[in-house]
Amino acid sequence: MEPVPHANTNLRRAPVQQRSAERLARILDACAELLDETGYEQLSTRAVAVRAEVPIGSVYRFFSNKRAMADALARRNLDSYAERITVRLAPIPVTDWRNAIDAVLDEYLAMKRSVPGFALVDFGAPAPDEDPADDANDRVASRLTDLLCGHLGRASDEDLLRTVLVCVEATDALLKLAFRTDPSGDRAIVAETRLLIQAYLARVLD
Repeated sequence: MEPVPHANTNLRRAPVQQRSAERLARILDACAELLDETGYEQLSTRAVAVRAEVPIGSVYRFFSNKRAMADALARRNLDSYAERITVRLAPIPVTDWRNAIDAVLDEYLAMKRSVPGFALVDFGAPAPDEDPADDANDRVASRLTDLLCGHLGRASDEDLLRTVLVCVEATDALLKLAFRTDPSGDRAIVAETRLLIQAYLARVLD
């Protein structure tokens, strides 16, 4: 069972007791499984409640609708991604930013191939975001910039954040292409994506 997302503003009520936190995690697990089975359009709060084996009221205690539930799953995915990257970065020398970037990409690919629901909801719900100022790729870029700066021992600045955001947007588009016809990701396109983001980041990290 995955950890409950922290500071999730989409929750109607934050879990306080362990039992409540476990119930929330079961709801998000069920949401992820059903996304793979039925897709986002067919996803319903009632189906999630049945799969999670909780009363429908428990779902509505946390979420106003399926959009809020999917967004909470996306934020949990981002928390998990950050944790996995932190582990991967630990043994990499602080001077070796290229291997650090490889680790960032490799962990995303690993989640894309193995984490339930991730193909449809990685770090943002598939429906249009109601708050354009809270864009999923902006959240990802901000988190990655903090992680990389912490590992490489450098200060963050607007130029680096903007560069990482461009890489996130480009990678998002290219990996959608890579996974469009190949469920494991077209290896040639993934390789080209790796070359592109490393060449672009070299401007600010070399």
